[in-house]
Amino acid sequence: MEFQAVVMAAGGGSRMTDLTSSIPKPLLPVGNRPLLWYPLNLLERAGFEEVIVITRKEIQKMLNLDTKMKLDFVCISDNMDMGTADSLRHIHQKIKTDVLVLSCDLITDVDLYKVVDLFRTHDATLSMLMKKSHEPTEVVPGQKGKKKPVEQRDFIGVDDTGRRLLFVANEADLDEELVIKRSILQKHPRMHIRTGLMDAHLYCLKKYVVDFLVENRSITSLRSELIPHLVRKQFSSPTSLQQGLDNREEDQKKKEQTSLDIYSFIKEDNSLLKPAADNSCWNDHRGDMNETLHEGKVRCYVHIMKEGLCYRVNTLGLYIEANRQVPKLLLNLGVEEPLVHGSAQITDRGMVGSDSIIGSSTQVGEKTSIKHSIIGSMCTIKDKVKITNCIIMNSVTIEEGCCLQGSVICHNAVIEKGADIKDCLIGSDQRLETKAKHVNEVIVGTEQLMEI
Repeated sequence: MEFQAVVMAAGGGSRMTDLTSSIPKPLLPVGNRPLLWYPLNLLERAGFEEVIVITRKEIQKMLNLDTKMKLDFVCISDNMDMGTADSLRHIHQKIKTDVLVLSCDLITDVDLYKVVDLFRTHDATLSMLMKKSHEPTEVVPGQKGKKKPVEQRDFIGVDDTGRRLLFVANEADLDEELVIKRSILQKHPRMHIRTGLMDAHLYCLKKYVVDFLVENRSITSLRSELIPHLVRKQFSSPTSLQQGLDNREEDQKKKEQTSLDIYSFIKEDNSLLKPAADNSCWNDHRGDMNETLHEGKVRCYVHIMKEGLCYRVNTLGLYIEANRQVPKLLLNLGVEEPLVHGSAQITDRGMVGSDSIIGSSTQVGEKTSIKHSIIGSMCTIKDKVKITNCIIMNSVTIEEGCCLQGSVICHNAVIEKGADIKDCLIGSDQRLETKAKHVNEVIVGTEQLMEI
């Protein structure tokens, strides 16, 4: 491949701390596979043989991934708080080619070549993936009756083709009105402004963008800082030095600004095209060769998925939604494995729904019903238990007569006899008493307890 692949797997999952306080985000089980497996599988299906994984030492130690790819782990110290741009800067010496960057929380069945081919065809600085965002349809444990936090919208401007990325702004960064620069409209008088799109955190970037990041340390985030910067730079001129400045300090300041300009990192490798650009009779703005020969050197593109699955698993609601969709997703990915593991011991198989997943070495007792649920490995589920719309992680014990609905039960939890649990999140290692009743609660360790 002409790309190096990088997966970002060091983030703490700040929007779902009730889950990630005890389970690192890349290891959260989705369909009984760690979250990190999904972007790695996407790369493997596309033909990648090597991947750089930026993570933390504790996560690397706990990972047990089934992949044929060579994984080059780069571990960040636990006391280092790095943004995504910081992380890419941290490994810049390993980057020798253009780069494909993915987040560990991306689950999608996208044809990766649709993003990569945009990058190749248009000799782009950036190509990225977006999809229409969606609200979780299920009740989120602990949030019923609470006011939803207001999400700040992104405003995305594209050309008539829907592929050229012309404008990016977040609602939080705007005043009362949306201002489009004249320089954009001069080149693209028809722009379509879209809202309700989700940035999938999948980016193809030129090698010189990484070189630019190395020098420009003020940029810490790819999504909120680098991407908007590149999009704006498409329609601005390279920083030029003013000649004849008397003030030496001012002159030095201008030189520093120029050294941090993205244009100063672009290699002049298209010299053979320059005479064609100057002499071509296809000189009108709408000509097919115009973009390559006449437009600026910074070009940004987006592939907007119209169908298929694409989730960013960065909230509790989206974590639940992704698990709901896993059986269909695995089918789309061509993963041919039984939904019930061969080593699972189930007394009444007829009471396990066809859309449920049961992990290895799990034991299920008599007259126990499991519907629309994911059950992890090494679980013990005793007799006369009802489980509906639940995510049960590994090594969980559920005793006789319990009823669980719409809940997430984390690793090593114990639910004692006759408990009735609805729309709850039960943290790792928690123990619920006999005949306990809980509705719409988050029950985690006292040192981790927080309002969500």
